[in-house]
Amino acid sequence: MCQEFLRGKEYIVDHVSRDGIHKTMMVWGYDKRPANGSAFVYYGILPVEPDSPEARILIPYTRRVLDAIGIKNGPTHGEVIMTADGPCLVEMNCRANGGDGAWQPLARAMTGGYTQVDVAVDSYVDGRQFTITPDVPRPPLKAAGQEVKLVSFARGRVKATPGFDKIRSLQSFVYMETGVAPGIQVEYTIDLVTCVGGAVLVHSDPEILEADVKCIRDMEKNNELFEFEELGVMFKSNSKSDFTQYYDTDRADQL
Repeated sequence: MCQEFLRGKEYIVDHVSRDGIHKTMMVWGYDKRPANGSAFVYYGILPVEPDSPEARILIPYTRRVLDAIGIKNGPTHGEVIMTADGPCLVEMNCRANGGDGAWQPLARAMTGGYTQVDVAVDSYVDGRQFTITPDVPRPPLKAAGQEVKLVSFARGRVKATPGFDKIRSLQSFVYMETGVAPGIQVEYTIDLVTCVGGAVLVHSDPEILEADVKCIRDMEKNNELFEFEELGVMFKSNSKSDFTQYYDTDRADQL
């Protein structure tokens, strides 16, 4: 199987439909960056203003996709990359946004009171409420927030999680989801599977949100999320090769 490589920023466009009428619940942007030798590591999911230039293109495009494939009722979760030639569909799912619903408190704060799950229920049992739901969230979004994906630049068996306690103490902290606990083996984060958790941050003050996100990123870079029984750290070599080389400091054969 072959798939075209789409160069550009990736977005999420969530809708709920009833009898072919599509209402936009949220537009999100993926924050993906290079890390640990991998080109596309998830760093976060950020809300996008519904009246932004990107959203003004993405929303009608996604609705045309829904019409083209014949989805008339229920929640949908679309992913689209904005290329130099315009938006291009990655996937369309006939379901609500995933992630175990961790995004719901963030979405509720952004819209001022509703989420895709709420409106999906309305679309089936309360037609009047669906009708009065805004066509798109009314701009501007009502809070500052994002879902921060946690990136590990070290590997080893976890002895303690002091960074998690610090994240929970942040002013903008709302929710954390992670499978990491003492005794768990953590690997370098190179994809969504090796992501070590996610923290939902929401605050009325964008500067507080920005400071809290920076605090988390500093902990990641300084390997302060975890205490390890054994520790491996990624670092770049000074190789003259065109390729970046990475070494695992707890593997003697590479030192």
